[in-house]
Amino acid sequence: MFSNIVVALNDLPESQRALRMAIDLARVCSAELTTVSILGDLPAYVSFSIVVDPDASAAMIEERRHRHREMHEKAASLARELGVHAQGSVVAGNEVQAVLHFLKDQRADLLVVGLHQHDFYLSRLWSSVYDLAQNATCSVLGVH
Repeated sequence: MFSNIVVALNDLPESQRALRMAIDLARVCSAELTTVSILGDLPAYVSFSIVVDPDASAAMIEERRHRHREMHEKAASLARELGVHAQGSVVAGNEVQAVLHFLKDQRADLLVVGLHQHDFYLSRLWSSVYDLAQNATCSVLGVH
């Protein structure tokens, strides 16, 4: 069925539900499981902090990388507890393009994403999920 499953991670609860579904699918299909997260751009206000501390942006990027690594380590630990090996990757760039490139590089045959509630703040996430679903080189499973 599926041999190479990728699950998109972030710090929202929907992502954790997607992770559990991906782990279950990987176990049933005896598939490889990879977690991926996007190291997004720093917010615009960071440019003001550089005036005070020129190293601020580098410190913020490193802190983000650290949080992403921890998120992937927790995901791998959960997968191990449930009998699945998982590896994690952090990619940089535009969230849709970075994931699409990652899927192609990994030769993934399934992308699992958490579906977030549609409200004003999260409407751009729906746009991203739609773009992923339209342009992915593999099947896409959205998990509520």
